[in-house]
Amino acid sequence: MSARGSVDGLESSAPLSAMLPAVFADDDLAQRFVAGLDEVLAPILNTLDCLDSYFDPALTPADFARWLGTWIGAETDGTEPDPRLRAIVAATARLHRIRGTRQGLAETVHLAFGTTPEITESGGAAWSARPLGPFPGPARPALHVALRLPDPTPADTHRLDALVAAARPAHMPYTVEVTAAERTSER
Repeated sequence: MSARGSVDGLESSAPLSAMLPAVFADDDLAQRFVAGLDEVLAPILNTLDCLDSYFDPALTPADFARWLGTWIGAETDGTEPDPRLRAIVAATARLHRIRGTRQGLAETVHLAFGTTPEITESGGAAWSARPLGPFPGPARPALHVALRLPDPTPADTHRLDALVAAARPAHMPYTVEVTAAERTSER
């Protein structure tokens, strides 16, 4: 996170000179001293005046959005463009509620890459009136996530692997695959 500092020309929302006792109203040294303090305190007071904006991913400065993402466990790698970073941070709390589900995994990958993945899994659900009925789906659990990108790189495969490892059901072995999307010629 970059350091926040003084802002040239920023006025204090609560000037200290107005809070001094009347005896210091005409004291030039006292006025200049508190004016210097006002210059230092102005960015702090300005931040506190609009603190709620710092916790809104759409309004906060970009570096603070990245830092905010670390607070809430957003799955970012530091290379996302600003709009995508803000969307990921805004969606993270909701994604934590559906983490480990097919929907949660699909949305996490879509937010990171802007493309919907193809997910195949071995799970299933069935109902039986008798106990000890057969389990649905294959005996060995498996999860496969395939992603088609216009220009895939090895870094995309690594990123997809990290996302799936974090967002999959904890017990589920998985594989990932990143391939090039078919290009269609437009005439």
